Amino acid sequence: MTVMESASANTSVKVDACATAPQAHPRPEGQDRYTISEVAAFTGLTAHTLRWYERIGLMPHVDRSHTGQRRFTNRDLDWLAFVGKLRLTGMPVADMVRYAELLREGEHTFEERQELLEATRRDVITRIAELQDTLAVLDYKIDFYAGARRAPERPSA
Repeated sequence: MTVMESASANTSVKVDACATAPQAHPRPEGQDRYTISEVAAFTGLTAHTLRWYERIGLMPHVDRSHTGQRRFTNRDLDWLAFVGKLRLTGMPVADMVRYAELLREGEHTFEERQELLEATRRDVITRIAELQDTLAVLDYKIDFYAGARRAPERPSA
């Protein structure tokens, strides 16, 4: 998780900047204004999905150009990468939206955000265990069939 230091009234506050480790961006900070089609190409999401994310509150405020076109930033790309990870966990969209709402509400929601992520982590651990069990069954069956092919043929009686 990236953490930014934000100074206000001589106090330093840790803020959950975007929620993922920094990654290489297509453009440097300050020159990071992307169209919806560019973001779709970078993320693999469709423009329709990006608009839907914005409509349901999963995307924080997306800036607009003077002509009304969406302009995404590197921070938006980082957020979308995190949302992609949450999707891979199987987290329901409603929980993702709730997390985004809590993030916008500020640092007094740290505990609730942590609880939401911990619950998701427990679900992921359960799914990993189920997949490991499934993998063991597959390995057993694969070994069975491999052994059956190597066995000498029996003479017919």
